[in-house]
Amino acid sequence: MGSPLRVLHVVVNMNRGGAETLIMNLYRNIDRSKVQFDFLTCKEGVFDSEIISMGGKIHRIPYVTDAGHTGFIRALNQFLKRHHEYKIIHSHMDKMSGFVLRAAKKANIPVRIAHSHNTESEGGFTSRTYKWYAGSKINAHATHYYACSHAAAKWLFKNKSGEAFILKNGIETDKFKFSQQIRNAIRRELNLDKDTLVLGHVGRMAPQKNQLHLLDIFAGLNKQIANSVLLIAGEGPLRKEIEAKINALNLNGKVKLLGVRDDIDAILQGIDIFVFPSIHEGLPVTLIEAQGAGLPCLIADTITKEADMGSGLVDYLPLTDTAIWIKRIVSLDKQIRPRIIDYHALSKSGYDIKETAGQTQASYLALGAAAI
Repeated sequence: MGSPLRVLHVVVNMNRGGAETLIMNLYRNIDRSKVQFDFLTCKEGVFDSEIISMGGKIHRIPYVTDAGHTGFIRALNQFLKRHHEYKIIHSHMDKMSGFVLRAAKKANIPVRIAHSHNTESEGGFTSRTYKWYAGSKINAHATHYYACSHAAAKWLFKNKSGEAFILKNGIETDKFKFSQQIRNAIRRELNLDKDTLVLGHVGRMAPQKNQLHLLDIFAGLNKQIANSVLLIAGEGPLRKEIEAKINALNLNGKVKLLGVRDDIDAILQGIDIFVFPSIHEGLPVTLIEAQGAGLPCLIADTITKEADMGSGLVDYLPLTDTAIWIKRIVSLDKQIRPRIIDYHALSKSGYDIKETAGQTQASYLALGAAAI
């Protein structure tokens, strides 16, 4: 039997972000005797040891924030010139993929995939301008376009968006099926009473995820339902600001910051309502996971309608009206809702990772065969 086709994925680091979680879900579910993932990263990540255990290689170059523009471009060019073994490069760096794929084209890598995971760039004016410049290189250097949603494709690929392959953010559905036993165990671990209304949120502590606004929503709710708690899983640059706001709103003990967790499937079992007021998203994996756990999901109307898997669990609400969020949470608290969803329908909609991994593997093998 021949060696597997090796695909080079390019990311900043392999931490527990949405794109990285999808890549790992795919990696765990492909036939690694046929397709193997390697990674070009700029920083260490929590998934690094698992990647190595599954036979993947991790390469490292300095990121633009450490090496500067010239240093970053030089490192990209030098690395790709040295590694002629890769026939497929798959870049997950949104607009920064323009620089990656330009270097890949110079190195004569035949298959160059740009993958859009978002609908807006983060950062201030200078950062956004730089990313815009990088993004302007994508359509001239990519050979294929992938996106998590049509909205994400339109944002990154513009007039080429119609050519994009929509690779849905599939999940391991069996892991998220509701379990009363796991629910009881996680509530005991977090010291949550069985009658407490538990709101949950999973996301990086960054402006995009809008956790500061989430605290305003919860503060208003807690005045109406005193026996309520908010769980926030994730880390990021806004951690101290979030902690300060919790203190200012006198919500100590009511808001639990869980940090980065590797058991989000279990955390979701202990939650009653998932709240996700992001300012923008491509198609968040955590929202698919929450629906997979049978949770009612209140999400910002800025998020694509493609995030609704059709199980009747998603409500889109305006970020401009905190009172509407509170009113809807109070209404949901009075309802008894089963935590069972139609997993066949979920699979049919393309959100079962086994289906997604099969599609991805077939795509890579076809592209690799054509590139030989």
